[in-house]
Amino acid sequence: MGERRHEGAGAHEGGPAKRVLIVEDDRDLSNLMAINLRQIGLAVDAASDGPSGLKRAVSGGHALIVLDLMLPGLDGLELCKAVRRADPTVPILILTARSEEVDKVAGLELGADDYVTKPFGVRELVARVKALLRRSEGERGSREEDGSVGTVSIASLAVDFGKRRVTVQGSVAELTAKEFDLLALFVRNPGRAFSRSQLLDLVWGYQFDGYDHTVNSHINRLRSKIEPDPANPVYLRTVWGVGYRFAEPSELAD
Repeated sequence: MGERRHEGAGAHEGGPAKRVLIVEDDRDLSNLMAINLRQIGLAVDAASDGPSGLKRAVSGGHALIVLDLMLPGLDGLELCKAVRRADPTVPILILTARSEEVDKVAGLELGADDYVTKPFGVRELVARVKALLRRSEGERGSREEDGSVGTVSIASLAVDFGKRRVTVQGSVAELTAKEFDLLALFVRNPGRAFSRSQLLDLVWGYQFDGYDHTVNSHINRLRSKIEPDPANPVYLRTVWGVGYRFAEPSELAD
């Protein structure tokens, strides 16, 4: 009860199909999403309540998790938090209703990578899934290249691109994959101001109007992990009317 498996359309270039987990209590919507994700070559697992969704999610093996926030048995926000503790890198796409603005922001702050607001078009969902998977694949494929960059140290912050590890005053900061990607982009471009739409394109892999919350929530969460005082950031600075930039070395000198 509560768990289903939908096999994908087959392997990609001889390899096994990537597996996606859908946690959604609306069976019709879950089946519709599964059908469309299978059509792009993905294998799909599904769960219709929080406890079975959590069991599936923490078992690992999924390339992406699609998570509804309104679930029976276990709140979707708690499930998101538990999944992120178990795996800081698996992409999480949350589904929210238009009336759940607070939950939407909370989901992003708990580590979700993106969200889709109900009711949504299937083409939008598929585009978001493709973008998250493409970005996740790119992260794995670029680690060797990143490794040649080594570690960059700025004041009390150290970013190891090869290990994708960040330390603040010698202590490891637990960043999600998207948080690390954001920070890496900023660190490589000190002083450059990025608009929210540019960050969506460069880090998430798409541009959509109206999704500023995705960027803002990740910036706020990243600041809470790397800034001495998140309310008065010294590294990630707001450029009013534009977006955000990383401080230049001269601004961080004692």
